[in-house]
Amino acid sequence: MASARVHIVGAGLSGLSAAVQLARSGIPVSLHESAGQGGGRCRSFFDAKLDRRIDNGNHLMLSGNWAIREYLAVTGAKDALTGPEDAAFPFRDLKTGETWQVRPDRGRVPWSVLFGPGRVPGTGLGEYLRGLRLARADDDATIADCLSGPGKLYERFWEPLAVGVLNTPAETASAKLLWPVMAETFGRGRAACHPLMAREGLSEAFVDPALAYIKEQGATIAFNDRLRGLGLHGGRVQSLDFASGAVELGERDRVILAVSAWVAADLLPGLAVPTEAHAIVNAHYRLPSAPPADAPPLVGLVGGTSQWVFLRGDVASVTVSAADALAEESNEVVAERLWPEVRAALGLAPDMALPPWRIVKEKRATIAQTPAANRLRPDAATAWENLVLAGDWTATGLPATIEGSIRSGRTAAGRIARAFTSA
Repeated sequence: MASARVHIVGAGLSGLSAAVQLARSGIPVSLHESAGQGGGRCRSFFDAKLDRRIDNGNHLMLSGNWAIREYLAVTGAKDALTGPEDAAFPFRDLKTGETWQVRPDRGRVPWSVLFGPGRVPGTGLGEYLRGLRLARADDDATIADCLSGPGKLYERFWEPLAVGVLNTPAETASAKLLWPVMAETFGRGRAACHPLMAREGLSEAFVDPALAYIKEQGATIAFNDRLRGLGLHGGRVQSLDFASGAVELGERDRVILAVSAWVAADLLPGLAVPTEAHAIVNAHYRLPSAPPADAPPLVGLVGGTSQWVFLRGDVASVTVSAADALAEESNEVVAERLWPEVRAALGLAPDMALPPWRIVKEKRATIAQTPAANRLRPDAATAWENLVLAGDWTATGLPATIEGSIRSGRTAAGRIARAFTSA
């Protein structure tokens, strides 16, 4: 008689996180993925035009993201992230040319903000105290409701931060989702605020080591195998209908559905999920020469189209969140529009010609993280006793980020592990 097994459908970060946790506990896992590679939106690839390996999208992480750090430690990739030694975030105002750094204090109390030297130029103490409104935000409050007001801090810090984290315009983004991010990072002082980026690439950090780890633990992995339907009967999933054929489930077998919200809604009758999404546009430029040695690895931008510029080697990458309108423009228009912002961010010559570029558009990058959408995010548990959900769109209490994805996988794996233990 075959031993009980967990079938994980989807090898994005949520599915990989669940697989790592279960394999770590000695529970047999089969991982199924419709694409030809794992990682979902979090992956790397070689771009022939740039002659460089680039990430599908840029992701900024912080040292306070404990689930990310644990995931990488388990898969043997704890050194796969890098970042500046100091917890400093350089910013540039593209309209005025002003530059400054946001540098959290060592302790939980932001003394430098209270007494002035750590403030963003042109801002006052009262503007920072508005941040406390996030802790008391109700389910309907938006970022703008809580944080906008007189002064420059909203434009120069709160708005670009919120849009970058939530991928939703600040006027409609849920304030309740930003608070746990602030509490776990900036609210814990400098040690939790070191910016982190993939040293080589997202696949090298989050995908390849995880796949190797679960395979070493005995997991089976199938790519290019799309789930076409679920055999639902008697309050259970009885079978999985893959393109390669049906898989009949045993009495103790379990399923983790780690697909996008819209795919999950198609597969599960009656499942209510957020349906609105927002785009992210990333532009990658191969610089004609290596940038100065003191060039920062990331720069926040205000007063323009972009929110962040990342630098890895001679490739500068720029991210535009909540980019629905920009995603409809031609790639050529996007490349021309964003290049001057990259030049300004990195201090390059203002007449430097447009170098080789690649535009990557994710038109449904994340769910729209509005108060209404947040109420629709389902729990991991479902109406089917042997089926749980995983995904950054589930009710994690966090925004749809890498940290949220990994925690959702942990939650799903935890529910499955308890079922195995009690069976």
